[in-house]
Amino acid sequence: QVQLVESGGGLVQTGGSLRLSCAASGRTFSSRAMGWFRQAPRKEREFVAAIDSGFSTYYAESVKGRFTISRDNAKNTVALQMNSLKPEDTAAYFCAAYSTGSYYGGVDYWGKGTLVTVSS
Repeated sequence: QVQLVESGGGLVQTGGSLRLSCAASGRTFSSRAMGWFRQAPRKEREFVAAIDSGFSTYYAESVKGRFTISRDNAKNTVALQMNSLKPEDTAAYFCAAYSTGSYYGGVDYWGKGTLVTVSS
């Protein structure tokens, strides 16, 4: 069982930055790919970024060059640095733990989410 707890959401102006963090419980963190997804009001949940067990990173086209995902296996944490934020980035952001070390595996566990609001 893996528990994921997100933090760092909030209200920011267009062009600003936020750093989200996700703390994971359990002993399997380093062997899992980790990711971030988001869900805006009245929209489907969508992929944002992922980092696999070999530290390779993957990004949605909409956030490339603005967001950076990183992980610290010693602390069981994964972070999402978000820069140059836009109103369309407004959403609940969810941390995800994949079933394997590969980004191409399915998501096994979800956090409860943290809200990011970008004002225009």
